[in-house]
Amino acid sequence: MSTNKGTPRGRPPEPGHRPVVARTILFDFDYTLADSSRGVIDCIDYALRELGLPPVSDEQARHTIGLSLSDTLIHLAGPQPAARCDAFARLFVERADQVMLDKTVLLRAVPRSIEQLRRRGLSLGIVSTKYRRRIEAILRREDLLEAFGVIVGGEDVSAHKPDPEGLLQAIDRLSVSPQDTLYVGDSLTDAETARRATVRFAAVLSGVTPLDAFQGHPVCRVLESVAELPELIA
Repeated sequence: MSTNKGTPRGRPPEPGHRPVVARTILFDFDYTLADSSRGVIDCIDYALRELGLPPVSDEQARHTIGLSLSDTLIHLAGPQPAARCDAFARLFVERADQVMLDKTVLLRAVPRSIEQLRRRGLSLGIVSTKYRRRIEAILRREDLLEAFGVIVGGEDVSAHKPDPEGLLQAIDRLSVSPQDTLYVGDSLTDAETARRATVRFAAVLSGVTPLDAFQGHPVCRVLESVAELPELIA
């Protein structure tokens, strides 16, 4: 199952750029490879309701995708005691175990682009704040799990993005160098993660971050979606 949700916000990248030389491509997951917004909205609504906190709009919920669960609650409800953040995370995961798989779809360009990159011998991986087991379940359903040599999820690190721990862990497990790696993501957090890991970054406009937000950040390319990625890589 795939979809064209995650409509790009911005203008198309300018043509004529030189290809990017890379041996390894690491991807963010949400809004880069998949749209889980329906599931995230459901889980946030459930957790806030159970905690007796005010509801938020769907748009507010969408803008938390990619944050850790503690940061999600703080973003939506302001500073919170650690115990409440823990309770929010527990309730979110409890609901996600029920609905997230069915309410997550791959972005339309993903299967074809991943297959093209794989056929060219590139090492592929995923670094996300989303739980690895959930990413694996989605990719298994789509028959894409074997395409990725490494998946680093939120449960695999002690510090979430923009800390570079997950990105560096993936690079180490693939036995490649940061210089040969490109990280692809949809957010400023992804861009900062790549910068801290000294990895090049390509932004995709398939999430909620507009083109102009990336100005001033170390972005080597801005793409409408991963559909443009095979033509970018030398």
